[in-house]
Amino acid sequence: MRAIVYDRFGTAPEVREVEAPTAPEGGVVIRVAASGLCRSDWHAWAGHDDTVHLPHVPGHEFVGTIEQVGAGVSHWSVGDRVTSPFVCGCGVCEWCLGGNAQVCPNQTQPGFTGWGSHAELVAIHAADTNLVAVPDTISDDAAASLGCRFATAFRAVRARADVQPGEWVAVFGAGGVGLSAVMIASALGARVIAVDRNPDALALARSVGAEATVAVPSSSPETTPSVVDQVIDITDGGAHVALDAVGSASTSTDALLSLRRRGRHVQIGLLSADELPRLPLDRVIGWELDLLGSHGMAAADYAAMLTLVADGTLRPQDLVGGAVTLAEGATLLPLTATAPPTGITVIHPAE
Repeated sequence: MRAIVYDRFGTAPEVREVEAPTAPEGGVVIRVAASGLCRSDWHAWAGHDDTVHLPHVPGHEFVGTIEQVGAGVSHWSVGDRVTSPFVCGCGVCEWCLGGNAQVCPNQTQPGFTGWGSHAELVAIHAADTNLVAVPDTISDDAAASLGCRFATAFRAVRARADVQPGEWVAVFGAGGVGLSAVMIASALGARVIAVDRNPDALALARSVGAEATVAVPSSSPETTPSVVDQVIDITDGGAHVALDAVGSASTSTDALLSLRRRGRHVQIGLLSADELPRLPLDRVIGWELDLLGSHGMAAADYAAMLTLVADGTLRPQDLVGGAVTLAEGATLLPLTATAPPTGITVIHPAE
């Protein structure tokens, strides 16, 4: 099969012929129709994830049709159109059996623990636990954006934060996850503030539902109100919910400090070990703040999200900025961390 491959971290990826996967026991092989290009793919390429082994094929958001079915698969057949979460459970542990495969201790992640979906074919383990049927009403490009960014934001907003109509939600970071969170929270009736340093990202956030935006200054002159002060002023006392979709010491701390009393903070963005924040736990105690983590979303929870996508309440297709070939994707991958915000890019391996 043709795939994007890199042999060393931080070096230019290339498209070449590699050995195609075969269906593992309990798993399937999927012919990829579209695959999202995500900042997480850049982190893997840059060498920030110790589960990645070289040579490597990236890609963890995808939609396609099943081409091979391994022994022991009960619920799926060749030709089924499917996607999967980027966190795939083992299918047999107590967390998987309880519907929480996103925290499975033996999880696999296409594009990280194994070869991913920036290829013509991708293998998925424990198919009966991890696959999700994709309705024909959802396009390939929209479906390819669901597995990481959109599903992660959906669980963070709806299940973890339990956002209610009329609540203020401050979303720190207007990248793929942040824009998804803005759209979802707005669709659920919340009043959303997007926080980012890039004016184009903030414009995108307004286009998908942000009621207000706060620009992070490149410096902090004494005459400029802080990001936290601006959020508190807009919300008349602080947000009910704050989501850090960036993953840095400053954004996680600012998000927490922007909450009102008894507010909920959801940490989505991953933080490196050398950039852990010094959280104001005195504020957490005195104001009874909730600190919540959110790590993807299990296949068992996709039905509610897909229903809202199918009926038009949620429109992930509006977040898609364009589609590219494998060769173009290989060129874009090293630039993903610094590229200007244009929406989600998807790769079409067959083109």
